[in-house]
Amino acid sequence: LESSLLTQPWASVCFGKSTFLAKVCFRDTGYILLISDLSSVWYESADAEAVGQRSKELNKRLTVHVSSFLHRLCNLMCPLLAGQPDATTSFSCHHTASGLSLHVKSELSGLPFYWDFHCCPAPVEMVSRHLVRPLIRMSLALQYQVQELISLLLQKDAEIEDYRESGAALSRDRLRTEPFQEEAFQQSFMAEVRSGAS
Repeated sequence: LESSLLTQPWASVCFGKSTFLAKVCFRDTGYILLISDLSSVWYESADAEAVGQRSKELNKRLTVHVSSFLHRLCNLMCPLLAGQPDATTSFSCHHTASGLSLHVKSELSGLPFYWDFHCCPAPVEMVSRHLVRPLIRMSLALQYQVQELISLLLQKDAEIEDYRESGAALSRDRLRTEPFQEEAFQQSFMAEVRSGAS
């Protein structure tokens, strides 16, 4: 389950006034949920037996197979993570002494349907595997991309300057651009980042 979770994208979700990043993976054998407020990271991994036991405690009137229960949970969580939550379903969360509890209230076959995700702090290795390493890899890829684009811009400026020295002129003056200044660009970009973070 956790290896499958690695392929799932992070999604931004709101519970009340709190915003989280979350990712989840469901199978007939259970599920794994990872959720973070960017200060802490919590997770829950539950197999079919644990899901069956908790469903009996929370939904005494419902008698459905565990795989159907998991399928219903998937149908509630996945649209939420895709930004299209079910209007008949409510989600709420609160911090507990042991972690984070996510409460789901909906209906199934015309009966009330409840579920609680009991999330505990994620191990350091899990946080590194799902959050830190992918972010660092993406940051390095973006840095490489920026350097490639800067190199291309400087080549284009040199090409344009060569045309000008050869006597070429723009047919439309509004297309004229100033030569790219890498240092000024980097300073302006960092100033925008700092103002956005404050």
